[in-house]
Amino acid sequence: MSAPMETIKRRGLMLVLSSPSGAGKTTIARRVLDEDPGIAASISHTTRARRPGEVDGRDYHFIDKQTFTKMRDEKAFLEWALVFDNFYGTTRAPWTKTLADGRDVLFDVDWQGADSLREQANDDVVSVFVLPPTAGALEKRLKARAQDSDDVVARRMAGASNEIQHWTAYDYVLVNFDVDQSVAAVHAVLAAERLKRTRPAWTGSCRGC
Repeated sequence: MSAPMETIKRRGLMLVLSSPSGAGKTTIARRVLDEDPGIAASISHTTRARRPGEVDGRDYHFIDKQTFTKMRDEKAFLEWALVFDNFYGTTRAPWTKTLADGRDVLFDVDWQGADSLREQANDDVVSVFVLPPTAGALEKRLKARAQDSDDVVARRMAGASNEIQHWTAYDYVLVNFDVDQSVAAVHAVLAAERLKRTRPAWTGSCRGC
């Protein structure tokens, strides 16, 4: 009997999901993470207040601005951004080994975070921009969350226009008419990108590992 072939290791990819607040990105991300054991969640650090139901270490790492600034100055973040007066950032250390081990990582970030990730690891990044069906649907979703004041909802709606302008920088764009269909679309993107001929097949062959 011949010996089994050695398993070929591939380098993991960085799946970046971005959208205007309220377009359904986080719901899609959680479903993908629940349904695909081959991808891990990147949990961001943030200085914003915790919303009802959120858990520190699961949804975000909640820290104060002084701690965030110290970490930023020490180059701890792979990417960081200021969004609606709050800082968000992804620490660098945990994901270097995860990608090298062939496991994918999902990043739930805005366009600024996506730009930072491309600048530092463009060959690893696969980006998907999630659009709401209409501006009216976006406003309805924001109000239905009942997590923000009317003033914050208005600011998020104003910011959505700027966010949407960056969709052309993304590899894939999906309109979130239906969550099940959107989740299936992201699974399809992952399946295709994992087989892409330009993705390094051997962990040892990738740059910067």
